[in-house]
Amino acid sequence: MGTSGERLLVALGGNAMTAPDGSAAPRDQEAAVRVAMERVADVIAEGRQVALTHGNGPQVGNLLIKNQLAVRVVPPVPLDWCGAQTQATIGMLMVGALEHALAERGAPRPVTTVITRTLVDVADPAFRHPSKPIGRYFSENAARSFIARGESWRSFGARGWWRVVASPEPLEILDVSAVEALMAAGHVVVAAGGGGVPVARAADGSLHGVEAVIDKDLAAALLARRIGAAALIIATDVTHVMLGYGTSRQRPLTRVTPEELRALAAAGHFAEGSMAPKVEAALRFIAGGGRRAVITALDRIADAVHGDAGTVIEED
Repeated sequence: MGTSGERLLVALGGNAMTAPDGSAAPRDQEAAVRVAMERVADVIAEGRQVALTHGNGPQVGNLLIKNQLAVRVVPPVPLDWCGAQTQATIGMLMVGALEHALAERGAPRPVTTVITRTLVDVADPAFRHPSKPIGRYFSENAARSFIARGESWRSFGARGWWRVVASPEPLEILDVSAVEALMAAGHVVVAAGGGGVPVARAADGSLHGVEAVIDKDLAAALLARRIGAAALIIATDVTHVMLGYGTSRQRPLTRVTPEELRALAAAGHFAEGSMAPKVEAALRFIAGGGRRAVITALDRIADAVHGDAGTVIEED
């Protein structure tokens, strides 16, 4: 399957950046990133060109909680700022851990993080119907105070109220030229973390941040196509995409063509909040010229590159 020298994009899920119980305390994040980078280093040491992207949901959630709790003390920062801050923090952890893991394998490489912007359209229907929950639950009274400041919140019944934001379609990875230049110079590059910092273009051509979050899997597929990756590896917390998930008919999906996977998605086999975006990202990558996509668990990344693990999506 995978061959030495080929270019890959590895997309790490949010579980790779937190403890198994979801804790995002600094020491837990550091430990989780070290484990993830060990697996990535195995792939790079085999001679492949690798770019990385990652989730940032727990980290952005923590920043939003700080915003909300300290709103009477310090001005809250906008969501695009939160995205940029978490890209830098997670990227810093990944750079240090991956450089160390590569040196241990006798395969040192420079590792660089690029704070990456992703273009969206302010006319995207997602802005009229915010639906992506972020942060944590608050009481109705607290939510009402945030609504008065212009935020969108939704009741989730007995659990409480949760802020919801737009999740628009990613149109372009704006800083891809920097990613390509660094990869050409031999760097392992971390880019488009959390889907990228969402920005929109004004009438005069200038760019400005927007209150939104971008699906990290869809952005990963876009980045993979832009850098000419042969394969997109989506690392999550399960070894395979499952059919009949949670039922007595549950079974792993091993090898599948894009046409077969699209039909399964249309039939409603994949949950919107979890596996559906990963499946859609894999399909978009293949449709855009990629050779194969694999969805698997973090600890099976190296096996997935060789075609020995996960759900492999490619043409016959």
